Parts: sequence; C-alpha cells; structure tokens
Amino acid sequence: MTQSQIIEHDIQLDRVAPAGRVGLIALATDCNSEQDLRRMYPEGVELFTNRVLNANPVTMQNLRNMAGDISRAAGGILPGFTLDAMIYGCTSGTVANGVEKIQQLVQESCPGVPVTNPLSAALAAFAHFETRRISVLTPYIEDVNLEMAAWFEIHGIEVVNIAGFGYESDIDMTGIPPQEIANAASRVCDDNVDLLFISCTAIRASLVIEQIEQTIGKPVVTSNQALAWHSLKLVGCKQAVTGYGSLFHQ
Repeated sequence: MTQSQIIEHDIQLDRVAPAGRVGLIALATDCNSEQDLRRMYPEGVELFTNRVLNANPVTMQNLRNMAGDISRAAGGILPGFTLDAMIYGCTSGTVANGVEKIQQLVQESCPGVPVTNPLSAALAAFAHFETRRISVLTPYIEDVNLEMAAWFEIHGIEVVNIAGFGYESDIDMTGIPPQEIANAASRVCDDNVDLLFISCTAIRASLVIEQIEQTIGKPVVTSNQALAWHSLKLVGCKQAVTGYGSLFHQ
C-alpha cells in the first residue's frame, strides 16, 4: 500500500509577483500581446492571462460582439487572488465598446481593481508628452481606422492622418514583419505632428520603437508599450524599462 505523509515544515512563502500582479484579458485570436508585455515588464512584475471570445474578421460589429464575454474572462483570471491592475487588451475593441463600458464589465468580476486599456493608456502617454496632434499607423481596414480617428478627435487629439495595412485577421496582423512596420511608420508620420501612434496589440511594433524614433525624430507610442507603461504606474512599479522608446525614459 502506498504510504503518504505531509512534510513538517516552517516555510515562509514567497509573494507571487512581488513588484506587481497584472491581469490581461487578451483576445482569443491574439498571438502577440502576452509576449509583448512580458518582454517589457521588469523583474518581479508578472502577467496573468485569460482570453475573451472574439471572431475574425476585425470589423466594428465583431468587436462589439465580444462585450458579452468580457466579465467572464476577467473573472477567470486567478479568482480569489488579488490583482494590482487589469488590462483589456484590444485597441479597436475599446473604440467599439467604449472605455466606460469596458471598465464596468471588468469590474463586475474584479471590483476595485484598476483597469486600463490601450486607448486610456495612449491618452495618458499623450498627456505625458503634452501631445495635441498625431499621425496614426494601424493594421486595420478603413472603417475601423475612421472610427478610431473619430474617437481620438472626440477626446481632444487632432489626427492629422491615419493609415492602415488593411488586414482583417489578428493572426495576419501579428505576421506583419516589424521592419515593414518601421518602413511604413517613416512614410506615414507627418512632419507637423507631436508623435506617432501605432495601434493594435496584435502587431509587433514594440520591437522597432526605438528604430522608428531615431528615423522620424519624434516619440512613438504603441498600444502594448502604452499598456506596459500605464499598468506599471497603476501597480506602483518604478523599476527602469529600457529598449522600448522614449516613453519609458522620462
């Protein structure tokens, strides 16, 4: 017969993620945001993920349809374990559903936990740079681009121009080579703007932020970079982050 015993011990348990615990609601079709955020987070900050049901193609209606699953996805991230911040990881989905609705749906399952999303994080980054006028690069189709530009205009940011690659699949968006993002960024960024915003958590723009900044001579804000920066502020982490643009330098 197998013998079983409980080992006598006097162990002081380590605190999981001592510098910050961040929950991420990622899209079911997203291949990139988890890896992107983990690359940027300093040691001791950990990301815990669940996925919200969504469907390609990336249209405004499909983006709105995911709202019904957001609370369920949020509640499935370490239930009973306190998180320091929650991220809803979809830029165009935030345009489609609204910042206030996203926050409400997340906090139905995670009351009291600070919530961010790519647009709120981007606006905080714009304020950090005292930004009023931007160029925008996206992977989206035109309808989604126009909705995004209108959202920024309503929130006091002049969108001088916006250009997209025209993809309708998150998986295709992740497949865009980072160097192609950098090449497009240098063509899209208008000389008269304060910075360039590169939208979408599915694309690998963070890998070429510093290259683009050197080329255009302006700050670059991307969806995942802004989320990393903003969520670190929400959890109170002041550790240095290098290699991901001037947003982390100031």
